[in-house]
Amino acid sequence: MADDEKSTLLAFLRAQRESVLAILAGLEEEALTRPVLPSGWTALGMVEHLGCAERHWFQEIVTGTAEPLPWPDDHPPLTTPRSKEAVFAFYRDQCRRSDEVFAATPLSARPRARHPGPLGEEITDLRGVVLHVIEETARHAGHLDVARELLDGRTGLGPR
Repeated sequence: MADDEKSTLLAFLRAQRESVLAILAGLEEEALTRPVLPSGWTALGMVEHLGCAERHWFQEIVTGTAEPLPWPDDHPPLTTPRSKEAVFAFYRDQCRRSDEVFAATPLSARPRARHPGPLGEEITDLRGVVLHVIEETARHAGHLDVARELLDGRTGLGPR
């Protein structure tokens, strides 16, 4: 039964990740780095944020360790000075690493580290981590969907 649950959770997580990538497919760097909402975030900054979230939850929290980020985290939130190639490669690499941690860890395993704040008290096992990452990825995929429509009018984008 646990294998069925793990397979289902992984399928939902991968579908949300694919949505993020599909929504942004075909956008040039200028569009990916143009803020379209008053808060100033950019689509590329959001992808970098999602890569950091994957790294944080699966590496820092589940395993208790993570390699240092490949760059300083010294820019306004949800923006990035990095190229689209670097950010998309980072995101894909963090997703791959998350999948490795997920495959090697039982759903009932307690995290080795604790996320700060109340959310850290609520998430007590790998199951809670993956559900949170699915929720966060889906939420931000929705943000990206709106940003894409504002950037070039395209809607209904997602994995085919």
